[in-house]
Amino acid sequence: MNLSNSFAFIPFFAAAAEAVAILVLLFIIKRRSTARVSFTMFTAAAMLLVVSLVGAFMGGDSEGIALTVIALLLFLTGLVVIPYLIVLSTFEPKHIVTLVSKSENERIDEANRAYSAAASGADLASMTASGKADAALMAISRSFNEKAALSFADDKGLSSLLDFVNKTLKEKTGADGAAVLLVDDFEDVIAVKAFEGDFPPPYKLPDDMPHKQVRITTNFKFATFPFHDNVFGEIASSAKPELITKPELDSRIYQNGPEEFLECGSYIFVPLTTGGSVIGEIALARKKDSPLFTEDELTLATTLGEFAANSIKTVISVRELVEYNDAAKEGEIAASIQKELVPAKLPKIDGIQLGVFLDPAEDVCGDYYDIIVSRKDRVSFVMSDIAGKGLNSLVIMIMVRAMIRLVVNSMQSAGTILSWVNRGIAGESYSNDHFGSCALINYNPETKEIECAAGGNTPVLLIDGATGEYTRLTSEAEVIGADKTVEYKNFVQKVKSGDIIVTYTDGLVEALNEDGRQYSEEKLIEVVKSKATATGKDIATAVKNDVKKFIGTADQHDDQSLLVIKIQ
Repeated sequence: MNLSNSFAFIPFFAAAAEAVAILVLLFIIKRRSTARVSFTMFTAAAMLLVVSLVGAFMGGDSEGIALTVIALLLFLTGLVVIPYLIVLSTFEPKHIVTLVSKSENERIDEANRAYSAAASGADLASMTASGKADAALMAISRSFNEKAALSFADDKGLSSLLDFVNKTLKEKTGADGAAVLLVDDFEDVIAVKAFEGDFPPPYKLPDDMPHKQVRITTNFKFATFPFHDNVFGEIASSAKPELITKPELDSRIYQNGPEEFLECGSYIFVPLTTGGSVIGEIALARKKDSPLFTEDELTLATTLGEFAANSIKTVISVRELVEYNDAAKEGEIAASIQKELVPAKLPKIDGIQLGVFLDPAEDVCGDYYDIIVSRKDRVSFVMSDIAGKGLNSLVIMIMVRAMIRLVVNSMQSAGTILSWVNRGIAGESYSNDHFGSCALINYNPETKEIECAAGGNTPVLLIDGATGEYTRLTSEAEVIGADKTVEYKNFVQKVKSGDIIVTYTDGLVEALNEDGRQYSEEKLIEVVKSKATATGKDIATAVKNDVKKFIGTADQHDDQSLLVIKIQ
């Protein structure tokens, strides 16, 4: 028997029956809420029913088998869909997990509408308080991301982003002062990178620091903290945000008083966390006479901190990638310039023996020394460690070197010269990040007298050639370049034949061995004492060899420099 359209009504009627079954199953699924059923599915099933019935009643009037084939395809389509719908219609509703609740969806929709209205300047009166709050948070998150995107092409982009985040957190939480700190994995500290407002310091100030607001603010702006024995480090280590409303009862908060601007009020500390790692911290403060922070403000700061952490991490990652690709080329250039800045050979100076070494770490290039024979009654020695690395530190190094060489020939003391250099580097802005450590020694061969001054952590030591006793001639002082108002003390000391003057950079005494122990100033002095009868050159060589032996196979992370002056 030949297949013709006369048989097409059979599969058409079968397809129509399937369409009816599909509609029934869709109604069951919709009623029992075992799955989502859209209007489109009902429409498709209805169309299947109509087409099948039309084909069944009109198909026999045409020639050929085309309608029969179409009818068979419709039937097979229904045959595939029906088992799936039967499974859905027989599911228990409790087995279907609601990923986002209806109320949450409504909340998100409300926030989106409020955000769109805010962006277009529309009236938000019809929006709920929750929608407005969410819209505001979304706008802040977007602003962080936009600021991060703009920072990629700017050398100071990260600083600009941190300042923006800091200002935003201060404004949104109503804080009197705010700071953003970042973790420095290299130094194993957390350092202040952005600062604004009045922030009573919750850490112990240096004993010799005058309680003047400008000085203390400057100290805070450039402060670094270990991960223990201070509130910044301990909260960063815990990775948990904290609200402190009774600082007098918290052992981590140090009360510096009695000045009013030093009295502690309330604090919020929010670690900046991404991918399970803490990259920094947001610190917010209110003065003692201001209202206390609340739990709501802690929640707000924590939420904004999450937004900020993602933006900051993105910028840091991009910068690290760029720096990694450029490091080799920049490191070669910086190392070449650094070599040109130090004396090609040591000058021969009557009455003294010199020993020196500078062992640069790869891509750091922060240390330099200089020996300047300016007059018959003055030979000047400089040892400096500039913050940063690569070409950035070299620019400041060149400035320091040029200024010292310019004024060292004057009749001014070492302390005055260093104060002038500091003002030249610090400029007019306390936010300038050009700073470093520097020691200046002026020696008068005619009177056998030295005068010296130091800023930062580059000291000047005197080892008595006869007794072996040593004296630290300089005291700790602010780094140069941080505060233009700092005046550096001038220290004067008579010396005699056999005495040894030593100055060094912190990379030498802080060099680590495989066990993580530092070389230390004490070990340096021991080596110098053991070689007290040797020449200045031999003393420096002995120290260099001892440091290398101590370090062993451990990596060198900082420049190591030493200058030895032995009086004959």
